[in-house]
Amino acid sequence: MVRSLRSLTRCLVLLLAVCAAIIPITAAADPGSRILDVRPLGGRQFEVVVHSAAMNRPITLWMSHPGSGAPALYLLNAVDGGEEGGPWMRRTDIADFFADKPVNVIVPIGGRASYYTDWLSDDPVLGRNKWTTFLTKELPPLLESRFGMTGRNAIAGLSMSATSALNLAIGAPGLYQAVGAYSGCPRTSDAAANAYMHSQLAVFGANADNMWGAPDNPAWAEHDPMLHVDRLRGVALYISAGNGAPGRYEALGETGIDGNPVRLLDRMLVGGIMETVIGGCTRPFVERLAAAGIPATVNLRPAGTHAWAYWQDDVHQSWPLFAAALGV
Repeated sequence: MVRSLRSLTRCLVLLLAVCAAIIPITAAADPGSRILDVRPLGGRQFEVVVHSAAMNRPITLWMSHPGSGAPALYLLNAVDGGEEGGPWMRRTDIADFFADKPVNVIVPIGGRASYYTDWLSDDPVLGRNKWTTFLTKELPPLLESRFGMTGRNAIAGLSMSATSALNLAIGAPGLYQAVGAYSGCPRTSDAAANAYMHSQLAVFGANADNMWGAPDNPAWAEHDPMLHVDRLRGVALYISAGNGAPGRYEALGETGIDGNPVRLLDRMLVGGIMETVIGGCTRPFVERLAAAGIPATVNLRPAGTHAWAYWQDDVHQSWPLFAAALGV
């Protein structure tokens, strides 16, 4: 009797396994993250919509796809998430620059004022932010499966998302072979950095206490790249910042200024002050890396404000480092 029950149990297990193999699981039956839509935009450009189970909402991506067998470069947007001022492909030449390069370039749209991290609490204005989960756990396997990627990745961010790029690499060892941090402040837990981040998020109506808790919450130190440089060992690093002084792109004829003296004044004053502060954050971080014996390609510009033109240059200048780390 016992032997018969065991045989019956084995048969049932085998039957279930066979059914699972031959009956496809549809997207509607899968409550997890999944690709909802892929829309060609022309050439190698695509719009990809992915449902994030962690945030329970669709996330749109811009993607430059060269074909199967290529690694990935994730480019994170500025503090507006690319929703207001425009994402990478509208503010820079990345579509043209990467058009002949063997790498998938992925730009997530959204995440304004989120620091692309997992927030401890939902925010009344921003809603649910679980960007670390989305970017490190949900998205890569979906894209790798659909587009035939190699599993080697680089990630870069500017301003707010420069800190995010470093934190994502620190929090997901082995996922990224290279990181670019363009004009970001890689400090979060000291009083000055904490106050700066609270004020930055408040512009968007968000409360930074919902991100990592009150200023004394250990989560702030957990997300402070200055305190965790050793966890970046073995990752190819490109770090950049200006000093706030007018540089080559502070001129009336430059893109984004377009002959408007008010825009030029704004870039020189507001952008100049921001980059002065960020330069003051970046230099101690670079020194901390050097003291720890962690190599980095460093571009501390002798001039330059907080502006997209400099970040476009950073993409161009960091690409050889990324390409080598990605094996292309």
